[in-house]
Amino acid sequence: MSDRPIPQPGILKIAPYVPGRSDTPAGVKLVKLSANESPLGASPKARAAYEAVAGKLEIYPDGSSRSLREALGEVNGIDPARVVCGFGSDDLLHLLAQVYLGLGDEAVMSQYGFNVYPIITRGASAEIIMVPETAFRADVDALLAAVTPRTRILFLANPNNPTGTYLSTAEIDRLHAGLRPDILFVLDNAYAEYVTAEDFSVGIDLVNRAENVVMVRTFSKMGIAGERVGWMYGPEHVVDAVNRIRGPFNVSLSGQSAAAAAARDVDFTAQLRAHNAKWRSWLTASLKSNTIQVPDSQGNFILALFPDIETAKAAFAALREKGLLVREMHGYGIAQGLRISIGLEEAMRAVVDVLKAFGAPGARE
Repeated sequence: MSDRPIPQPGILKIAPYVPGRSDTPAGVKLVKLSANESPLGASPKARAAYEAVAGKLEIYPDGSSRSLREALGEVNGIDPARVVCGFGSDDLLHLLAQVYLGLGDEAVMSQYGFNVYPIITRGASAEIIMVPETAFRADVDALLAAVTPRTRILFLANPNNPTGTYLSTAEIDRLHAGLRPDILFVLDNAYAEYVTAEDFSVGIDLVNRAENVVMVRTFSKMGIAGERVGWMYGPEHVVDAVNRIRGPFNVSLSGQSAAAAAARDVDFTAQLRAHNAKWRSWLTASLKSNTIQVPDSQGNFILALFPDIETAKAAFAALREKGLLVREMHGYGIAQGLRISIGLEEAMRAVVDVLKAFGAPGARE
């Protein structure tokens, strides 16, 4: 018998999630390029919807997020009854792990996948299997080879954070076809709104025809990160299981209202995508050289890979001195890399100007 409460197995193996820095030298204006937030702010319609509920703060939100689910069904052509909303997509990922993982189970993920996956897996007393990537890209054959009789979930961020790389629809289908039907395939599409690749799919068709696939999405990259709203689309039996353990009021009144308006504001989403595509392409071309590697990204960020850790540290410091705060990648095992969110034109040009001293070729008009 212990003389104090003991955490469940796996809890103390967890490396706590560490957010990016948000400080700059005194007197230097901060330009935050470390959190993959919307450079154009929120949809005006989402802001208006948020403000409209300010006089109702004493009222509990709808426990099922019905109006938000209906908006998502309308915009995405899916059944609202098969949608679950949460306090950010992280909330839903936690719930899926809690429902489908336990002591003795395993979850599989790619080497540089979202670092919340190990946290939620170990939090459920299961083990995480991290599978090597090829050129900073998930490897379908390697993922399938890592599956064992103990595997219960396969997590895949597509596009992936922090690399920006993705798997095509054909590769996703091949990966799913190689999984046992009792393994839950979690497609985490947090950056789907920014993808321009023609061979990409968010996975709605796969969810519709399979009993072991869920698609997880978020509004955080679309301008309302502060409200923490995420959603998932899955088979009825998964939705039923998750609804049994989620908090009954897990999305705020303002979050539901703002997210429903943001979902329906497809013109603003298209504007975000176009801005991102333009400056993502420009930044990639302006940084990529024999010295700095930049994997082709489909997210709202790029990953700049420097020759070594010391150079990456020096580049981070030089950017920070100018108020340009990017994300260091130690927590992902990519210490030689910096993740840079796509921002406004002025910020993108400033990043390139600083990184010329580290091998960037400079602005490509």
